[in-house]
Amino acid sequence: MNYNPKKTRFRKQHRGRMKGISYRGNRVCFGRYALQALEPAWITARQIEAGRRAMTRYARRGGKIWVRLFPDKPVTLRAAETRMGSGKGSPEYWVSVVKPGRILYEMSGVSETIARTAIKIAASKMPIRTQFVIAK
Repeated sequence: MNYNPKKTRFRKQHRGRMKGISYRGNRVCFGRYALQALEPAWITARQIEAGRRAMTRYARRGGKIWVRLFPDKPVTLRAAETRMGSGKGSPEYWVSVVKPGRILYEMSGVSETIARTAIKIAASKMPIRTQFVIAK
């Protein structure tokens, strides 16, 4: 899957701060089982895709998976061994800003044991602590 935005209003963004908890995207909407973030972090497009692939591979095309986050923030890097000054670096990769409480993935159409194991594998690809959630 291609996790780059087709078009953005601005090429570069400020880094920002990750204060507080998530007020959006913190409810299980689509599936029955979900993976919820417990810490604030930037999650890269590669990490999102790795988690999605791991879940799909374990479920063996059974059930349905929803990816509830999208990397829309560009991260810039300066070239190695560059002197100070002369502006900001070029955008290198994309991240999604995740706050505690945010739902990362959802899953349905499989048994709880399969969902729990698949989501546990996806959680190991994430750079933060997460928890398994079952919709009421």
